[in-house]
Amino acid sequence: MALTDEAIVKIKEMITSGELGPGDRLPKESDLAARLGLSRNSLREAVKALTLVNVLDVRHGDGTYVTSLDSAHLLDALSFMVDLHRDDSILQFFEVRRLLEPGVAALAAIRITPEQLTELRSLVEELTPAADVDELVANDLRFHRGIAEATGNAVVCSLLDGVSGATQRARVWRGVTQAGAVERTLAEHAAIVDALESRDGEAARAWMTAHIAGVENWLRKAAETP
Repeated sequence: MALTDEAIVKIKEMITSGELGPGDRLPKESDLAARLGLSRNSLREAVKALTLVNVLDVRHGDGTYVTSLDSAHLLDALSFMVDLHRDDSILQFFEVRRLLEPGVAALAAIRITPEQLTELRSLVEELTPAADVDELVANDLRFHRGIAEATGNAVVCSLLDGVSGATQRARVWRGVTQAGAVERTLAEHAAIVDALESRDGEAARAWMTAHIAGVENWLRKAAETP
């Protein structure tokens, strides 16, 4: 299990055991890290992840508080890890994306309009290396949807909406746990748009394959981690 995931599990156990309740403040970072046998960096990343799913609330200058024991909040971050280690359904969705989306990108290179190109370029430019995970995932979803729309094929759009939605939590988790995820996504999106703008279907296909395969490979490694 990755160190960040281990830190999340340990914080979750403090909550589910009743040691921490709604509204309780977590111990100081240095004390909690030492107590749980974690690095402060791993603990910090775990707090960030649990804040994203509204389990924790970081109040600058005051501390970090438990916001809710609602199972929908508490289990959302962890259910992704459970699903990933239990079966390969998430990986199967990424296999479908890797089969479909390169062909979609190649078709979009032929059919995309100047207005659609401008919109995709704007999406790339509005995402900066300082973007948070929510911004990264929202931008990524709009980007892939925009390429599907550029094919002019409503069936393609419908198929990819279903597949892409099923992989959203994996994208959030990658953004939280993998260093450089924003920068990598930015570079790959820019390369895909360059290929579309050049009407180079094979280049668009190749870059999209690399883009999807990068997340898929990260997931496979995560699934193999004990």
